[in-house]
Amino acid sequence: MIKVLVVDDHQLVRVGTSRLLDDVDSLDVVDNAENGEEAIEKVRSLDPDLVLMDIQMPGIGGLEATRRCLRINPDLKVIAVTVHEDEPYPSKLFKVGATGYLTKKANVDEMVRAIKQVLTGQRYISTDVAQQLALRPFSQDQASPFAILSSRKMQITLMVIMGHKVTDISERLSLSPKTINSYRYRIFEKLDVANDVGLTKLAIKHGIIDSEAVA
Repeated sequence: MIKVLVVDDHQLVRVGTSRLLDDVDSLDVVDNAENGEEAIEKVRSLDPDLVLMDIQMPGIGGLEATRRCLRINPDLKVIAVTVHEDEPYPSKLFKVGATGYLTKKANVDEMVRAIKQVLTGQRYISTDVAQQLALRPFSQDQASPFAILSSRKMQITLMVIMGHKVTDISERLSLSPKTINSYRYRIFEKLDVANDVGLTKLAIKHGIIDSEAVA
């Protein structure tokens, strides 16, 4: 049996996905987690074969959680399951070691297909996301400015636009407040914004986060 951990900050999504996958032969949903920190602890304690990981969650978020889970078990397979279809999310997730990328529009058949494919050592990308990635070289004027950020800068960007204070980010990432502020200013400089408000507005404009999430 393939042991699966479902990670999402919405209970209905966690429970719904778990129940759907429990009906699939060869898959065993061993547990679920509501944030990245909990996912890391359950990867340590339950040793799943595969994690279905949401990206945008309170706390460290799915990007950093993926990185840390793979440090615990380099053989773990992680499939990102998210509402985000656009860059820079797919590239960032694959860069830190995820092996699959699904949008939440996917049905259970596609999810099972993705799971089976990544377990054979291949990557899986939702068709709609793959199409956008394929077209990206022909539409550089439409490219997200966030694509130039490193994985660490993108992680801190997400935490800032979700309203986390410097001290909170510092504690969660085990970095000094001075280091977090240095990252923030370099992010501002790269994206040509003046402050957190400007960063948030740019993120909304490019679909990194929706306006309701920061209302």
